[in-house]
Amino acid sequence: MTLKLGVPSKGRLMEKTFDWFAKHDIVLSRSGSDREYAGKVEGIDDVSLVLLSAGEIPRELAAGRIHLGVTGTDLIHDKLPLWEDQVVSVAELGFGHADLIIAVPNAWVDVDTLDDLDAAAAMFRDIHGLRLRVATKYHRLVREFLRDAGVADYALVDSQGATEGTVANGTAEAIADITSTGDTLRANHLKILSDGLVLASQATLWRSRTADLDTKERTALATLLSRIKI
Repeated sequence: MTLKLGVPSKGRLMEKTFDWFAKHDIVLSRSGSDREYAGKVEGIDDVSLVLLSAGEIPRELAAGRIHLGVTGTDLIHDKLPLWEDQVVSVAELGFGHADLIIAVPNAWVDVDTLDDLDAAAAMFRDIHGLRLRVATKYHRLVREFLRDAGVADYALVDSQGATEGTVANGTAEAIADITSTGDTLRANHLKILSDGLVLASQATLWRSRTADLDTKERTALATLLSRIKI
């Protein structure tokens, strides 16, 4: 068998991952067209490349179907309950930086902290008889963060599209989303709460704790870790 390395299948995350491994004399490449999900690894023996979406990689690592995978910290933490029991961080790759944050409308001039948000949520329920809606794709992370901060009287609503637009569209009163530059937030007249950082994320190489390793795969893993100086 071979050591299976899962890598994002498209976009800048794939390109930067390929570049990162190339700096360590491990050449990753896609086989065939951009529509194919096969790849190859050169420069190291007994390692095979598996191209997946970044969102699939946490699941495949947890299931032990791949031994190593590159994906964001945010996806690991959100998709894998008790993630520490299923995967371990091998190396932060230094790109794909993004923060999961809580943001509210600029017009909420008296709301700057999570305590303010809690008060606003209570007031919203008193006035409207409804819970304040927070749009997000990251339900578990946001729910745990707001619970620990003591924020109540809110409801998470699922966002499948552009989360930043939900407030303007009237489908949510606040959002929890990933941002890297903040430009989209500003364009949608939203501000980040001063203590609203849920998680700082970046592209990271993870190792599965559940995947079985035979002798050849153990040797390949040791060689790869040595090559990237871990």
